[in-house]
Amino acid sequence: MTETTHGFETRAIHAGQEPDAATGAVNVPIHQSSTFAQDAIGALRGGYEYGRAGNPTRDALQEQLAAIEGARHAFSFSSGLAAEDALIRALLEPGDRIVIGDDVYGGTYRLIDRVLGSWGVRHQVVDMSDLEAVRETVTGDSTAIVWVETPSNPMMTISDIAGLAAIAHEAGARLVVDNTFASPYLQNPLALGADIVVHSTTKYIGGHSDVIGGAVMLDDDAAAERIRFVQFAVGAVSAPLDAFLTMRGIKTLGVRMDRHSANAQAIAEWLQGRQGVEAVHYPGLPDHPGHELAAAQMRGFGGMLTVSFAGGAAAARTVAESTRLFTLAESLGGVESLVNHPAQMTHASVQGTELAVGDDLLRFSVGLESLPDLIADLEQALSRL
Repeated sequence: MTETTHGFETRAIHAGQEPDAATGAVNVPIHQSSTFAQDAIGALRGGYEYGRAGNPTRDALQEQLAAIEGARHAFSFSSGLAAEDALIRALLEPGDRIVIGDDVYGGTYRLIDRVLGSWGVRHQVVDMSDLEAVRETVTGDSTAIVWVETPSNPMMTISDIAGLAAIAHEAGARLVVDNTFASPYLQNPLALGADIVVHSTTKYIGGHSDVIGGAVMLDDDAAAERIRFVQFAVGAVSAPLDAFLTMRGIKTLGVRMDRHSANAQAIAEWLQGRQGVEAVHYPGLPDHPGHELAAAQMRGFGGMLTVSFAGGAAAARTVAESTRLFTLAESLGGVESLVNHPAQMTHASVQGTELAVGDDLLRFSVGLESLPDLIADLEQALSRL
């Protein structure tokens, strides 16, 4: 099987998942070993010598990741931020610049600003949905990477991947797309011209809130070798059990994303006009400024939505602390529904910067529960306003 001859669900279930040769087990074994016996000095069985350099379970996951994103290369990391860190250090040198969106995940900004900034990597923030502003920012100042999230976290901004790729390439830069919110089921940035895709596999790809991980996918052979070296040299690899759990999640990604999207669409429509709700930010709504673009470059609108409350921070807190099925917690993309107050939780690290988010916002990760139950939960929480 190849990634070009089968549909997404078939690739998700079968890529890298051949039955075990010794036992016929249909699931890839968890090779819980830190080292591997050698038949002679330098004579490795299957190329394996030490767990940091390679592990059969992790290799199976990487083949599966490459297949679902439509990439030649995929690397599985111990977290999404570890994946981003290795990618940047592999491809950039001190003095290079990253142009990032003004609505990226707070942890990504913290990594680029406070960790890699002291290493000499510069950054500039721009509205990625404004192609002319991006063009003006990228041109002529050692820009090595243009970094975008679409849909963005938490404002659900939609950016034109093909347009950004053209601008980046004209300037001699690479376009990196954080595809976590969409997942490979709903969006494939490489097919739209992006150079590299990153994911927090903790989220939709894992899908069950029981594993931490990250991934980098790309086609460029030379860049892949540099990333491979940094991963080996620094060691932020996924453990065998984490790789196994992530593979398990991928096999149901398609059906889960269909349900996430359907539930989120219905809830977004239900929330519009409700007492106390100022605005609903969801690309599936026709009045969302990125609706038409999202419909063109995605195959669905996803399970994430953000709500602004007319009563400000107090109203947002009241709703967040009153839901019963929507659990107040960090993260997203699991089978269960979550609610998060970005200003004090996922984006607390960017308060006081140009990426700060309003304290009137709540971000909802809509899960797979029965839709009437989720709406009833939100109704009783809103009734407290």
